[in-house]
Parts: sequence; C-alpha cells; structure tokens
Amino acid sequence: MAERKGDNQKQKMLYLVKIFLEETDDNHYITMPEIIQKLEAYGVNADRKTVYRDIDELRRFGLDILTSQDGRNYYYYIGSRDFELPELKLLVDAVQSSKFISEHKSRELIGKIEALASKHDASQLHRQVWIAGRVKTMNESIYYNVDKIHSAINSDKQIRFKYYDWDLNKEMQPRYDGMWYQLSPWVLMWDDEMYYLVVYDAKHDKVTHYRVDKMKQIEVLDEPREGKAAFEGFNLANYTKSLFGMYSGEETKVTLEAENYMVGVLIDRFGKDIIIIPVDEDHFQTVVTVAVSTHFLGWIISLGGAVRIVGPDAVTEQMKDLLEMVSEQYE
Repeated sequence: MAERKGDNQKQKMLYLVKIFLEETDDNHYITMPEIIQKLEAYGVNADRKTVYRDIDELRRFGLDILTSQDGRNYYYYIGSRDFELPELKLLVDAVQSSKFISEHKSRELIGKIEALASKHDASQLHRQVWIAGRVKTMNESIYYNVDKIHSAINSDKQIRFKYYDWDLNKEMQPRYDGMWYQLSPWVLMWDDEMYYLVVYDAKHDKVTHYRVDKMKQIEVLDEPREGKAAFEGFNLANYTKSLFGMYSGEETKVTLEAENYMVGVLIDRFGKDIIIIPVDEDHFQTVVTVAVSTHFLGWIISLGGAVRIVGPDAVTEQMKDLLEMVSEQYE
C-alpha cells in the first residue's frame, strides 16, 4: 500500500527553502533526520533519497546549501545570503536612528530586515533595537509622499502640496492659511537625518528645498516640470555644503580666519577642496561659499572664537547685529 502523502506535499520545495533560511547559518547546522522531521511538521512526507534530490535542485537554482561532515554524520546549512549579518546590522542601525522614519514604521521595517536572516542571527539584530524615547517623525503618510514625489520626478511633472508647521499646542498647522505650493520637483536628498525635496520655484525663479515630513496633500499635476536650465549644472554636494541645518540664505563667499587646529573642523564641514592660506604661525584663512543665515552665524559662535569672519563687511555686520541682539536678551 502506497504511503499517504502529506497535505502540503506540493509545497515541499518551498518549505525546504524556508527551513534552511530560518533554521541554519554559518554557525547553526541541521541534520537529514531533522530536515525530514521539520517537513513532517509542515504536513510534508519525504524520505532521504527525495530530500537529497531536492537539495541538489535547490543548489542548481542558486541556493548556497553547504555540507559539513563530522565522522559519519552530515550537517547542512546555508552559506552566503543576499545580505550578510554585518550588512543587516547596518540597515537596522540606519532605520532605528533615522528621525525621518516614525517609531511604528521603524519597528515594521526592522521586523522585515530580521526576516532576511536566520532566527539565530535575527536575535542579534533584535538586541540592537532601542527606539523608544528617540525623536522620530509623526507623519506616517511620508512614505506615500516620497512615492508620489518619485513618480512626479520620473514622469517630469510638477506637484502641488500644502506645507505645515508646528504650533504651541503641538499640532501641525498649514502655512499661509493652507496656500497651495506649486513647484517642480528635481532631487530628493537626505541631510541631518531628514528628507528634503529640492525644487525649482518658477514664481521666484530660484532653487529651494522643503522638508518632506512637513508636506501634505501632495498631488502630481499634468503640467511639465520647469527649471531644467537651473539644474543642468546642479551639484547636490555643493548645495548642501553651502547650507547650515538646511536653512536658506543668500549665497555669499565668506572669508574665515581660524586657528590652525581648526583646519579639520572646516574640512569636515566644507570638504578638502577649500584653499588654506597661512596668516601667521598660528592662524590661516580660507574662503567658503555659504548661505548666510543665523544658523551659519550661530555655528561660527559655537566654535568659541577659534574661527572668525573677516569678510565681506556685510556678513561681519550681520554677526555684530546678532551678537548685539543676543547680548540685549541677557541684560
């Protein structure tokens, strides 16, 4: 009498893949009797001969199933995977530390990342997850907004949206009484753990940017994008280097004088291409292009006098005005 087949016999190969991916890795092996036992738990009957053939088929398909021998015993496990454990740890770190991704979505994404590892390695990823208490975005719709923005960019279309700010009641309120912003999207960028959209503003004939988590009710329009000429030589790295905290301001060539030990700080902020001009044994000067804003001036102040602005006069006057205003606040 023929042996009764399991209820899920047609899914045998799928369950076999599931067993290998979930149960095994470089440090965790499985024996043939264990494979057969686990298949039975899934409602699949199999013998050694058929499982050997199935493993060979999976190897030909590309699954890296390796065999280890210890005396008369053979052990099977998955070798290389699409993502190795160190790569998955990097992804988990990026997700959990990002302000752009909400706490709820962070947990969802990390759960999916853990599914790419064996259950043994997944426990190492899980121990890294410390999300509670971090400052995270509260705008869950941001993921769909990013998708709409990508669609607009790929289809060369303009978008419109309403832009929101926080009020004293910790509620988001539309800027300018709910005015629609109609702009041409060109580049999505990540800076200081936030997502920004760089756009061409035809009304004011300029390139500017908006935080994606503050954009709501995004619509892709039928009108073609404008501002192609403005983006032909656009350098995203230079654009972000000129901004401080993504605060806009008038781009200006500013001369800075600094103590020699601050050269690393300026290189970290503006890149290795800055020109270093020695002034004396202890100081040097450099010229950088920045969007002059109170955020930039505040950054200079935060360096404690080791870096100062020496030109142009308009910018040094802005610094004096800022210092005077702050001084008056504390009198």
